[in-house]
Amino acid sequence: MKGNEALAEAAIQAGCCNFFGYPITPQTELAAYMAKRMPKIGGTYLQAESEVAAINMVQGAAAAGVRAMTSSSSRGISLKTEGISYMAGSDLPCLIINVQRGGPGLGGIQPSQSDYWQATKAPGHGDLHILVFAPYSVQEMVDLVGHAYDLADEYRMPAMILADGLLGQMMEPVVLDDSRSAKTLPKKEWAACGHNNERRHNIINSLYLQASELEKLVVERFERYKVIEDKEPMCEKYMAEDAEYIVVAYGASARIAKAAVKQARANGIKAGLIRPITLWPFPVKELSQAAESAKSFLCVEMSMGQMVEDIRLAIECRRPVGFFGHTGGVVPTPAEVLEQIIKMTGGVK
Repeated sequence: MKGNEALAEAAIQAGCCNFFGYPITPQTELAAYMAKRMPKIGGTYLQAESEVAAINMVQGAAAAGVRAMTSSSSRGISLKTEGISYMAGSDLPCLIINVQRGGPGLGGIQPSQSDYWQATKAPGHGDLHILVFAPYSVQEMVDLVGHAYDLADEYRMPAMILADGLLGQMMEPVVLDDSRSAKTLPKKEWAACGHNNERRHNIINSLYLQASELEKLVVERFERYKVIEDKEPMCEKYMAEDAEYIVVAYGASARIAKAAVKQARANGIKAGLIRPITLWPFPVKELSQAAESAKSFLCVEMSMGQMVEDIRLAIECRRPVGFFGHTGGVVPTPAEVLEQIIKMTGGVK
């Protein structure tokens, strides 16, 4: 399946029955797929008048206790950030898909990873986090959609799949988990879905006029975040056990970095790859452990190096962290990454 269409079908398999979005390249196929499939499963597809309207529709559906989703690309996500903050402040779960393209501004339509800061540091105003997943194949996109929904429900918070134009547009074989379709979704006792005088009224709200009340809720939320940071980080280690030179890359860049690491090993260089699958929570423990024996790290991204600071923090600046990448939609090559690995060793290609 094409990446965008696989994301949509995986969401349906995971119980999503409400999609609200607005077309933008390079994720439009996802919305088009939902437009075809939602009526056939008795769900709701609505092309909103804007990205702002779409995320607020997701908020309403999530408040009613159903699994809802929206998708966009980069600048479209920027328009949704106010609504994402409202959902975080209301403790509402949902799934947001960002198929990234180059920026800032209107930028271009080529693949990019320049929304890392937006997703992990500032997905909205206020003290908040959202779950952020970074797949690197079409199959992994499919696998992470259901997992993202489950964790969003468990911790009552928005989740984002941070893909990019490369993954959204490529076509690969996938295995869909049909068992999810029959899965009983967790009952949401907090939902505002009608009470029939059988329970108390549920109110979904993010406005608290008393400063002490708001502080209490934010502190409680951050206690929940600590649990997530301890239990939920995900990453892949590739040839990293004895590696002296660690490449850190996520998403499509990790595919390129993995090829470069293979070639480095063939050349006798002890290189390895650590691939964060969750960008928040970040796999701090795995990187910290690698810093005990590795000589240096190399961050590879399709950006100007937005993940570098998180790597440095994770390893407490015990080892040098270099950066190589392209931005604006230019995709790095394995040969370029290999050249940087060779430079890390002090060698010259």
